[in-house]
Amino acid sequence: MSSVKPARTRPTRDEVRDRILDAALEVFAAEGFAGTTIDAIGQAAGFTKGAVYSNFESKDELFLALLDRQFETRSALIATAFGAGRGDIKATAEALSRSMLGSIHDESQYQLVLFEYWLRAVRDPALRDRLIARRRAAVEQAMQVVEGAQTGLPSQRLADLAQLVVTVTAGVALEEMLQPGVIRADMIERLITRLLESVPGEPVSPQS
Repeated sequence: MSSVKPARTRPTRDEVRDRILDAALEVFAAEGFAGTTIDAIGQAAGFTKGAVYSNFESKDELFLALLDRQFETRSALIATAFGAGRGDIKATAEALSRSMLGSIHDESQYQLVLFEYWLRAVRDPALRDRLIARRRAAVEQAMQVVEGAQTGLPSQRLADLAQLVVTVTAGVALEEMLQPGVIRADMIERLITRLLESVPGEPVSPQS
């Protein structure tokens, strides 16, 4: 019987980053941004403090990376919603509103951390500039996703819709954390439908 042990497979850099980000989100949500230490994040992820610093320079960098990851997830949800709508305004608005509300409920830890960081950014000009830059990038990313869906929407309508999704998501998340269930999917659906129908330009026509 062979006594040779199988070689251990070391996690890739991307896997390490994901584990650190997952741990950071949990610790931030439990201890608060200010109360969280890099040591605590490393322990939660199963790595040393040095491993955390080799991937992220600071807690702020960790949060901004969490923000970027969330934007990628939201963009995928937007793309799925437009795909489900197949060019029909009502169907698209319904899919988008349900997807938005579902992601808010599924990401309660992220929302909690985001609001705490938002307050810090409002009081700190340097942090505010970085957060604004990330939010603008999120809107542009959402626009690209909608354009890729070939909706036929004019550029101004695309910009309005992208900004609405980013802004309304934050507002709905704030209310849902305080009063779960106060915002219904049909309320968001009416908002999105109104935007799609009211901005000047050729309307999105249902496919036959």
